[in-house]
Amino acid sequence: MTLGPEDAEARRAVPPVICYPTDTLPVPDMARYQSARATAEKLSEVVVPPREAACFRVEAGQFFRITSIEGPQVGDLNLWNAADLSERFYSGKTRALHGTHVGNEDRLWSSFPHLRAMATIVADTLDWYGIDAFGGSVHDVIGTRCDPYTGHLLAGVQYHHCCHSNLTRALADELGVPLSEAEGHVHNVLNVFMCTGFTRDTGQYFMKASPVRPGDHLEFFAEIDLLGALSACPGGDCASGHTSDAATCHPLLVEVFRPAPDALGDWRSPARSRYDGSHGR
Repeated sequence: MTLGPEDAEARRAVPPVICYPTDTLPVPDMARYQSARATAEKLSEVVVPPREAACFRVEAGQFFRITSIEGPQVGDLNLWNAADLSERFYSGKTRALHGTHVGNEDRLWSSFPHLRAMATIVADTLDWYGIDAFGGSVHDVIGTRCDPYTGHLLAGVQYHHCCHSNLTRALADELGVPLSEAEGHVHNVLNVFMCTGFTRDTGQYFMKASPVRPGDHLEFFAEIDLLGALSACPGGDCASGHTSDAATCHPLLVEVFRPAPDALGDWRSPARSRYDGSHGR
């Protein structure tokens, strides 16, 4: 280890500064959303089988709910603008704005050059969990998704039901395109129900058994027209591992709800970023 300067302790003691203060972010109108949700009727549902993924579509102004229905199970969620797949969920910017884990009233933000709210979390039955003694919490935007490339790198395996592959197959089927084309659209996920954090001593990403129980759900308000894909992770509750068939896995349920006409009043989808795009030129 390199010998530090004489004022090393003072340097370490400098207090942190929040990179992106959110005081000026548009505040979601939760009262409006909750009022509209109370009038909503169920339109459709998709059951995501264990170690598989499925796609679903939600129009702007509708709600979608992800529920654990049989046993503890985590899911990996991708979202796209239904009309333009180049606009997709940006986990890194969502993390920078809201923190490593998301919950009620947080928003899922889209990629550059769009940078707008894609969905707002309106209900979370795991909000009681908070942050545990290990620094773990649920619904993370730090993990990238389990994938066959890392599995092969670390263990030399050829495993095809990682979340990355599951999402790729589901999107290819939804769009009717080759796997190679679909894979380019798969991106870093929201890890729904997954309990994760970073170790204090080594800074490594960790996972632990999810506290999710049958009936627990995470619900969103769709701010724009969405195409979604959800993978029921091969890690099950992610208590010990993934990238294999060793864990007990369960299905997940996605339901879509439509509010009554005019229940949202004068609500409108958020506009894309108004940055002029000149980049100094």
